[in-house]
Amino acid sequence: MTSDSVRLARSEFVSKDPGARVLITGGVHGDEFEPMQAIRELIARFEQDSLQLLRGSLILVPVVNEMAFLRGHRAADDGKDLARTCPGRDDGSVTERTAAALSQLIEESDYYIDLHTGGTEFSVFPLAGYTLHPDQNVLDKQRAMAIAFNLPIVWGTAGNLDGRSLSVARDANVPAIYTEYLGGAPCSDDGIAAYVEGCVNVLMHLYMLKGESPASRVSAIVEDSRTGSGHMQVCHPSPITGYFHPQVSLGDSIEAGQSLGWVSSILGDNVIDVPADRDGIVLVLRTFPRVRKGESVGVVLDGADEYQKEIK
Repeated sequence: MTSDSVRLARSEFVSKDPGARVLITGGVHGDEFEPMQAIRELIARFEQDSLQLLRGSLILVPVVNEMAFLRGHRAADDGKDLARTCPGRDDGSVTERTAAALSQLIEESDYYIDLHTGGTEFSVFPLAGYTLHPDQNVLDKQRAMAIAFNLPIVWGTAGNLDGRSLSVARDANVPAIYTEYLGGAPCSDDGIAAYVEGCVNVLMHLYMLKGESPASRVSAIVEDSRTGSGHMQVCHPSPITGYFHPQVSLGDSIEAGQSLGWVSSILGDNVIDVPADRDGIVLVLRTFPRVRKGESVGVVLDGADEYQKEIK
């Protein structure tokens, strides 16, 4: 480790009995607050012994991207998205060095959970996701972890996206999931509670905590192997820079061609509709009105007809 390397602030809990090493992170993006608070609550529970590991070890990192958090922004002041920068480099910019530190922790782990939200610009329907890993054993473990986390949607997507925390896990054959829960700037108490419970659920699934699994809230398991699936930021790009007016709500059923919303120019003299490109449900919706040309205004999850009514 060089003198300029980043060391991520973390808490580690170790059982007297050997077992798996689990890493849970929040704050890969500095404007995603529920994960940070959920992990702080987990730390407090383990420190107070209201949660006790049966075996193995647990590393909890509330805020991976501290520089971005202090800016109240998705990225640090070098402008790099940490979730596109992994595995990073020890002699690079602050984000590259942070990515290198995160990547090392992932590679040293046996299981990984990365908690996210839509940040200050988007809201995301609660989901647990994973990459469609080429190793069937890893894939099966990831799917089981995502189901155990117990959010409404379980979403497996193409494993060919690089630069991410999960791509580091993919390359190291570390079973890993990520989660999303709302966003839009307010810190949701429901989101914090769901994340604390979800992490506990996965640790119980791995036989690292005592307890009974709750009734399942999973309404759908969708796996999409199409190239680029899961890359939310490229979906439904805005045709112009301006002001986004949504015409749907998160979780709504929508048909191809139906309006997600419209974008107006600064003066309002140019208004362009953004139609859905497929049938499905509104999985992600822009909540921050200012939008630049090419930025996403939302994501529609297809293959979901059988459960649309259940999750709204």
